[in-house]
Amino acid sequence: QVQLVESGGGLVQAGGSLRLSCAASGRTFSNYAMGWYRQAPGKQRELVAGISSGGITNYAASVKGRFTISRGNAKNTVYLQMNSLKPEDTAVYYCVGDLNWSTVVRGTSANWGQGTQVTVSS
Repeated sequence: QVQLVESGGGLVQAGGSLRLSCAASGRTFSNYAMGWYRQAPGKQRELVAGISSGGITNYAASVKGRFTISRGNAKNTVYLQMNSLKPEDTAVYYCVGDLNWSTVVRGTSANWGQGTQVTVSS
């Protein structure tokens, strides 16, 4: 099990940027695949970006080229840099982590953060 705490959400104008952080507990963070999901009101939770323990990344088509996921293993933290934000990026963003990469991609991990709100105004 790993405990996850997100931070960095807020209100930003369209075209602006935000960086989300997810701090993880535990001594084996470097072995975990990590991901960011989001859920907008009335919509299903969707994978935004994932990063494997080896640094392989994948992105939703809607954010590719605008968002960047990265990890700092020394700080047990995963980041999501969000640029050129759009109103449709408004959602609660959740961090997820698991030893199994496919579990992160499928969203079936038991390890989720509490979420952080991102609101993009037009």
